[in-house]
Amino acid sequence: MSTVAEQLRSAREAKNLTVEQVAETTKIRTDHIRALEEGNFDVFSAPIYIRGSVRNYANALKLDAAALLALLDGELGRTKNFSEPPPLGDAKKTFVDELTLIFAKVNWKLGFAGVALVALAIIISLSVWAWRHHQKSDPLKNLPPAVYSPANSGDTLPLPKK
Repeated sequence: MSTVAEQLRSAREAKNLTVEQVAETTKIRTDHIRALEEGNFDVFSAPIYIRGSVRNYANALKLDAAALLALLDGELGRTKNFSEPPPLGDAKKTFVDELTLIFAKVNWKLGFAGVALVALAIIISLSVWAWRHHQKSDPLKNLPPAVYSPANSGDTLPLPKK
């Protein structure tokens, strides 16, 4: 059984395509295509990039991508760098990491509804307080008492002259 690299190279050569033509079609860098055809997987930083590149390359050449990916998994299992998945938790958690985790767990729909209710309660209570304060401060309260005396009591306006 041939390797993934041999199958990709032979399929490309059978279709009379250059590496540059395949790179233009698949949008995979030419050095990565050459590395795939040589079986040099150390050029890639993670197995996900190898799998994606092989899938795109196989689809462009009209090969069975599922079969090639199954064969690729076997080949990657025999390599030193890609036999195990990379560790996920080596780094020390910082305050920002913990804060991000807390915010990720928040149900934002309920959170926004709660904030809206609290804001509404504050607005209502401030409005009630302002209205009561306004009622207590009567602007006419500080005026001295006055006596009403109409001017020109009993007089009427003169009639216009004809």
